[in-house]
Amino acid sequence: MARHLVCLTFDFDAISNWIARGAVTPTAISRGEFGVVGAGRILDLLARRGIASTWFIPGHTIDTYPEMCRRVHAEGHEIGNHGYLHEPPATLSAEDEAAVLRRGSEAIHRICGSAPRGYRSPAWDLSPHTVSLLLEHGFLYDSSMMAHDCLPYRARQGDDLAPDRPVRWGAATRLIEMPVSWSLDDYPHFEYARSPAGILPGLRRGGDVLDNWVDDFRYMAATVDWGVLTYTFHPQVMGRGHRMLVLQRLIDALAAERAVFVRMDAAAEESAARGG
Repeated sequence: MARHLVCLTFDFDAISNWIARGAVTPTAISRGEFGVVGAGRILDLLARRGIASTWFIPGHTIDTYPEMCRRVHAEGHEIGNHGYLHEPPATLSAEDEAAVLRRGSEAIHRICGSAPRGYRSPAWDLSPHTVSLLLEHGFLYDSSMMAHDCLPYRARQGDDLAPDRPVRWGAATRLIEMPVSWSLDDYPHFEYARSPAGILPGLRRGGDVLDNWVDDFRYMAATVDWGVLTYTFHPQVMGRGHRMLVLQRLIDALAAERAVFVRMDAAAEESAARGG
C-alpha cells in the first residue's frame, strides 16, 4: 500500500543566526525577534490542523526564549539539535564542533528532559567530522544533505575525494540521512538579505513557490510507493501574514493529496524499519 510522508520542519533560529554573522544592529536583531511572533502563529496553525512537526532549535534560542521552546515541546513537536549559536560546522575545528554539539543538546535536554535524536547543521554545511560526532553522541538521524529528494539513506563517512582520480566512497553508517533541498526551504525564496557575498533578493510571490512545493509531493507520490518529503521553514520568514496563508494552503493541498504528516524522528524510524 502506498504511503507518502511529509515532514514539516522549522528552524527556529530567532536572533542566533544574526548574532553569529555579526549582524547585531537593532534592525538586524529585530528581524530575528520576529521569529518568536512567527513561531506562535505557526504553532497555532499546526494545532488547528492536528499536525506534529519537528523544530530544529539552536541552544541560544532555547536559552533566550525558553517559554516559547517549552511550548513547542509541550504541544507534541520534536526538538532537534541545531548547534548553539547557529555555527556552521564546516567553519569549526573538530574540538569546537564537538563542544557546540554538546552545548546545543544540553539546552534541549533542559527543555525536553531527554537528548535530541535528530540534527540539522546550520547553513546545511557539514564538516568532515560531523557524521562521526553524531554517531558518537547517539543521534538517530541527520537532516542536512541532499543526495536524494524523497528517500532517506545512510550517511557515509570517510569519502576520499582526491581531484586526480575517481572518488573512493566511504562506508555507510547507521546514521539515517533525511534529505533536504534549497528548493523546499522558505529562506532563499522569500527572505531579503545583504552580505559581503552579495544580495539575496528573496521576496518572491508566494503562489509561485506554493505550486512548486505541491508539485514536488505529487511527483513523489507518482513515482515511489513510499517516500518522505521534507519542507524547511523559518518562523521569522514564514510567520509573515501572506506566507502564513501559503503555509496553510500548502498543508491543505498536501492533505488533499493524502500526505501523512509525521515528525522527523518517526519518519526516520519508519525508514529504518523498511531497511533504509
